[in-house]
Amino acid sequence: MLSKEDNEILTQVGAGTPMGELLRRYWMPACLSSEIAEPDGDVARVRLLGEHLVAFRDSEGKVGVLDEECPHRGASMFFARNEECGLRCIYHGWKFDVSGQCVDQPSEIRSFADRIKIRSYPAHESGGIVWTYLGAPETMTPFRDFGTEGLAPEEYAVSKEVVECNWVQSLDGEADTTHISNLHQFFAIDDIPDDGTDQPGYPSNYMSMKIWRHDPKAVIEMTDHWYGFRYAGIRRTPNGHRHVRMTAFILPTTALIANVPFGTGHIMHAPIDDGATTRYTFASQVRRNPKGYGGPPFFTVPNYPYDQGRTGAVVERDLTAANNYGFSRELQKTRSFSGIPNFKVQDNLVTETAGRVYDRTHEHLGSGDVAVIRLHQRLLEAAKALQSGGTPPALSGQGDFRSVRSAEKILAEDEDWRILGTDDDPAVQEAGMVPAKAAE
Repeated sequence: MLSKEDNEILTQVGAGTPMGELLRRYWMPACLSSEIAEPDGDVARVRLLGEHLVAFRDSEGKVGVLDEECPHRGASMFFARNEECGLRCIYHGWKFDVSGQCVDQPSEIRSFADRIKIRSYPAHESGGIVWTYLGAPETMTPFRDFGTEGLAPEEYAVSKEVVECNWVQSLDGEADTTHISNLHQFFAIDDIPDDGTDQPGYPSNYMSMKIWRHDPKAVIEMTDHWYGFRYAGIRRTPNGHRHVRMTAFILPTTALIANVPFGTGHIMHAPIDDGATTRYTFASQVRRNPKGYGGPPFFTVPNYPYDQGRTGAVVERDLTAANNYGFSRELQKTRSFSGIPNFKVQDNLVTETAGRVYDRTHEHLGSGDVAVIRLHQRLLEAAKALQSGGTPPALSGQGDFRSVRSAEKILAEDEDWRILGTDDDPAVQEAGMVPAKAAE
């Protein structure tokens, strides 16, 4: 368990707090590009690190991220008119360009627009996301390229969903491999036949789920890296082999979840404030799987009891605490371990019902929580080091983020899981995924 003081450092993200100052040293997702797709079109509300902001695209296609509060009399700029290269407040018509400069004051006898600015923040579009930087200008580092730079719209997929709890609670779920042997289980998995992939190599997604159920006592191993850490959940398969699901963490907010044969998709947990999070998922690179490892996706398993829920770029939730997440005691008895009809909603339930900000002085951790413990340690170390003048980890320029991947495999007898997902992994090489400068 954590002390009260460390739990507060871990969870509080407002300006001036240790973690809030750490997070402000990184480019963070503000909204999806699709939310402000058209010049002079919709204005998006942005809630990020306790700040109230708006994002918009001006007549020339430039993106602006500004404080929501008009500096004249405090009205919300979300309702402003987006026209002629600026946002015009509907209260008195004061207009601001993407840099935050006031460019028009139609109600003033003597304009002093040149002396008025609304606070603005740098904006950068990449991979279908509008990214912004909330830290001090003098500490801003270049955008961290996870592999999204230069991707065409048809080459990336991106979505966002609000989770009603602290960002670390949401992120903790990615550091917890043991819950998949319980929370996400369903009874029809026992009827899935052995398809011959329970052997060294890459299991089918069907077989992977059977292995989760077969061995709930995963052994956790991990390694630290310049970007964060990787951990492996190691299970015994029904045929007695070692099965590894390896997840990578890029500090401070991002996880790449295990995938067959390797994964390049990111899950980034952007704090709205201390008690809510926006969970972004995005493809960081064009993922290639030329040999079709894994086979049919999870959700095509016969008798799979979970619906897909709502999909799309901005996921609007219909199963929440207000309707008990769709919980059914009958479903729990007859079809699934949890009684919750949607895979992702199962995760939402267990993180949100711990409270908006979980009090970790009450928790009792076990062998399956090794990666959760390490995640908290690395975050606390980084926040405290910054207070003492240290440099935050995993900033741009410290390494090649395109080389960070997750992986899943059934190991041969003498095979080391630590090679999985790296540039030396044969599956990565055969897919042509080794970054050019790393291959030189």
